[in-house]
Amino acid sequence: MAVYEKKYVWSVLLRLFHWAFALSIFTLIVTGLYINWPWTNTWMEGSHQFTMATMRWIHFTAGMIFICAVILRLYLWFFGNKYERLTDFLPINGRNVKNLFSTLLYYAYLTNEHEERAGHNALAGTAYFFTIILAVIQAITGLYLLYPENSFFVSLGSIFGTQQEARFIHHLINWYFAWFILVHLYIVVWNSIRNPEGLVSSIFDGHKFLHKK
Repeated sequence: MAVYEKKYVWSVLLRLFHWAFALSIFTLIVTGLYINWPWTNTWMEGSHQFTMATMRWIHFTAGMIFICAVILRLYLWFFGNKYERLTDFLPINGRNVKNLFSTLLYYAYLTNEHEERAGHNALAGTAYFFTIILAVIQAITGLYLLYPENSFFVSLGSIFGTQQEARFIHHLINWYFAWFILVHLYIVVWNSIRNPEGLVSSIFDGHKFLHKK
């Protein structure tokens, strides 16, 4: 009979980041798609509804929450607990490189070997790392589009080209996040079925259940 021990892994700040990031992304995807393609347009006069203005306001508000969440995660990369820092999950040492490839094989059903880790496995950690990098780009392009006459955001956003080019990048990353949500949910459910370590509950209370050594 397997014996598990309860281990505190995710801090309050990490969990706050997760839910702020998740909810803001979902809101930004829905409102962003509406701004790009306003499906409620009709031939009827609608100035009293201001649907587009409302959607834009929700989008901008969610965007500010999104930016705060990203800044918080960047902080935790360097100052969070040992499971939240870059060095714990990026493939920058032999242990993590080995874990990256073994996790790929495990997810592809090519092996049953699974290294139990308190924090992120190297594959998930690497995916989250690039997701945050894309989130930074998304934030910069979003601010560039929101404040086209602000010299700071113009100089910062112009590294992505013209406003139209920045908008195209912003739109592409929006679709990346849409797919990211689907893949993330699938892998979370898949892992929860295969490995009873409390992956889902850990993002609520911060604890995982690991085999007692």
